[in-house]
Amino acid sequence: MKLQQLRYLVEVAKQGLNVSEAAEKLHTSQPGISKQIRLLEDELGIQVFIRNGKRVVSVSEPGKEVLRISERILREAQNLKRVGDEFSRESEGALTIATTHTQARYALPQAIAEFVRRYPKVRLSLKQGSPTQICDMVVSGEADLAVATEGIALYKELATLPCYEWNRSLVVPKDHPLAALERAITLADIAQHPIVTYDFAFAGRSKINKSFADQGLTPNVVLTAIDTDVIKTYVSLGLGIGIIATMAYEPERDANLVAIDASHLFEPSTTKIGIRKDAYLRGFAYTFIELFAPHLHRREVDSALLAHDVDHDDE
Repeated sequence: MKLQQLRYLVEVAKQGLNVSEAAEKLHTSQPGISKQIRLLEDELGIQVFIRNGKRVVSVSEPGKEVLRISERILREAQNLKRVGDEFSRESEGALTIATTHTQARYALPQAIAEFVRRYPKVRLSLKQGSPTQICDMVVSGEADLAVATEGIALYKELATLPCYEWNRSLVVPKDHPLAALERAITLADIAQHPIVTYDFAFAGRSKINKSFADQGLTPNVVLTAIDTDVIKTYVSLGLGIGIIATMAYEPERDANLVAIDASHLFEPSTTKIGIRKDAYLRGFAYTFIELFAPHLHRREVDSALLAHDVDHDDE
């Protein structure tokens, strides 16, 4: 049995059982992959993939367990490599952060700039997507850390580390009637106008909906977006009033808009970091986490990962 054979198995499954696409991803030949998988099946004495002629059509029941174990073995092999790198190349390597647009644009830049200054030889990559997409990236090993407000806690494979709380502001054009209010804004005030805000999967949108529902109000959401800058653009064009993360309002860049505090109307949201529970983190990954969330020292991160091991041992 070879690690290469396990990589072939896992990649074929990842590519929707398309052997040709798996071969292209792994920069090898389709016949080579098929041969190695059959050799592994012969050694195990089971059929991992069910075939119709030469085409792979499904995964057998024992094959599902083989794939699950293969994925774990490959992750542990990667962890072994990271252990070696940690001691032989302490300040070199790669770190991939998967995050949403709002975090990438407004929350992460300062931590990233300081990290790059401290670790110039570490290749830092930033991948953006929806909360589900970025969590999937960490689960599959495409990314080391997920940074998001929604979704992370739904993945049993991920340890969840709370980073910071934030709330929302309303943004309106300077000549908008709400900009002239001399009292605290209410949800009823907001409900009278068309609203531009985040897509449901992003940035605590569920808490926005809940606040309106608790008041028996139905918000008139005319446009949703995953990008805060898009929301502000359409507010500037007069399409509606915007509900955005307060941190996303920049007085100098957004001089054509007025921000109105709405933190008293909505429950605060918490941005979190998600890490695979079986991951081995390089030293510089701990540094990045602490730069982003200063209260998350190495011991707090390790405690979150260790909690998984304790739970696993008790099963």
